[in-house]
Amino acid sequence: MALRPVQVNMKALDGLAVGRFWAEALGWSVFRPGVTTYVGPVGGFVWPDPVAVCIDVVPVPEPKTATKNRVHLDLATTSAAHQAELVARLQALGATPAHVGQGDVPWTVLADPEGNEFCVLEPREIYRDTGPIAAVVVDCADPRAMARFWDEAMDWTLHEVTDDHAVLRSAKGVGPYLEFLRTPDVKTVPDRVHLDLLPYPGDDKAAEVARLRALGATDLDLGQGDVPWTCLADPEGHEFCVLAPS
Repeated sequence: MALRPVQVNMKALDGLAVGRFWAEALGWSVFRPGVTTYVGPVGGFVWPDPVAVCIDVVPVPEPKTATKNRVHLDLATTSAAHQAELVARLQALGATPAHVGQGDVPWTVLADPEGNEFCVLEPREIYRDTGPIAAVVVDCADPRAMARFWDEAMDWTLHEVTDDHAVLRSAKGVGPYLEFLRTPDVKTVPDRVHLDLLPYPGDDKAAEVARLRALGATDLDLGQGDVPWTCLADPEGHEFCVLAPS
């Protein structure tokens, strides 16, 4: 049994506007299979995408209150000129410079139109084949502990783990990385951005959820009511959902 991350779930006051921003930012398309705005690679609607970790924007009535999201996206570039062009294009789409204590760094920190931070990275060889999203990055207190949990939770491969950094990627060597970075931030409000995981066809969702609980996940009540997905939190309190196979 195993799970795979299939989408990044973002909450937004205006889900369609935020979805359109991210579609333009990534060169992807907007799909609306339901009340949410789904953003995925260009072409016909495919779910789950076999390579990309897509974006699902969910409308909520509450604005962002955290000074900095604990989960964000890093975008890949192929050259210095590409990085500069992408930053300029994103700002024209409504992104704004964001200051999260990054100091003098070679990447550019921006926020989408509702304040969700993300980074436009300088060219890095490791991200040349990821697609537009280089990595989904999670702030945490203990990357080693996060690596232990998430390495068991998913079927992705653990590539690196240190006291400051843990890196996983699909065992197929495709799509973005999942990275855990040690930060001093303390979680005070629910995450505005989280991962959604999906069992493989034929696997038992209830058994997968039970397995995650045994690994240290806890049940989470976000007022979701009677829904087909299960809301959980990892050992550091990062929310995530286990979706039901379609």
